[in-house]
Amino acid sequence: MVSRRDFATVLGAGSLVAAGLSAIGTAQAQTPETETTFERIRRTKKLRIGAVAGAAPYYMKDISTGKWGGFYIDLSRALAEELEAELEITETTWGNSVLDLQSNKTDIFFGLNPTPKRALVIDFSVPVFNNAFTMITKKGLGKKTWNDFNNSDIRISVDSGSSQDQVATRLCPKAKILRFNAVDDAAAAVMTGRAEAQCIVMMLSLTMLKKNPGIGELVVPTPTFSTTSNAGFRRETDKTWRDYVNTWLEFNRGLGLIRSVIIKNMESVGITEADMPAGITL
Repeated sequence: MVSRRDFATVLGAGSLVAAGLSAIGTAQAQTPETETTFERIRRTKKLRIGAVAGAAPYYMKDISTGKWGGFYIDLSRALAEELEAELEITETTWGNSVLDLQSNKTDIFFGLNPTPKRALVIDFSVPVFNNAFTMITKKGLGKKTWNDFNNSDIRISVDSGSSQDQVATRLCPKAKILRFNAVDDAAAAVMTGRAEAQCIVMMLSLTMLKKNPGIGELVVPTPTFSTTSNAGFRRETDKTWRDYVNTWLEFNRGLGLIRSVIIKNMESVGITEADMPAGITL
């Protein structure tokens, strides 16, 4: 016969088991495999970004110290500070940045143009600023329009997988597209005569020509084709992380933070707004 004391003991043990199962269920519900990006950032207090070396003024890495700079680094630091999180930087390339997001190596990547191909696999933020596509050509080439560059006699260098790769391929199908791993390699192709032109967004072309005017001449092919520079995110059903970043960007655009960070980093590499081609604005 079960006594009242024995019955109470059984009930107590059952409560402990139930509490334990509840705790396990809660822990399982919050495992890193199932939590959203926003939840992981808030839990770990770490914001993981990708950065591209040699992409001033977007990203700059000091070879001797390993320290990162650039306006997207500054914006990322400000975002991390708002989140009360530590910024973790992973070096990548423009071509690999989308893969890094998809494989959960990074939480966000600033500096992506929202192309239809990319939009198939990742999400984008609202625009950070406007950017025009340009060509750095060998001196005296004399090409002025996209139709001029769409010629079988023209070799156009690009960094593989970038937005300029996609734009040159789309707008200049008759030209020979030479693909390289990095922006600097694509520029070297023009300098050494392996290519007549390099397709590159305005912010990078201005920086490269300021550092080395001997590379070639800046051309903004007409009609002017502009895009936006945005942040990319791994696609998730829960859009809290994307929506939070959008709110943060819009709020800080209103405060003037984004523009001031961009101008400061442009000036750090010797570029002013006066250096921008006529009719082109941020």
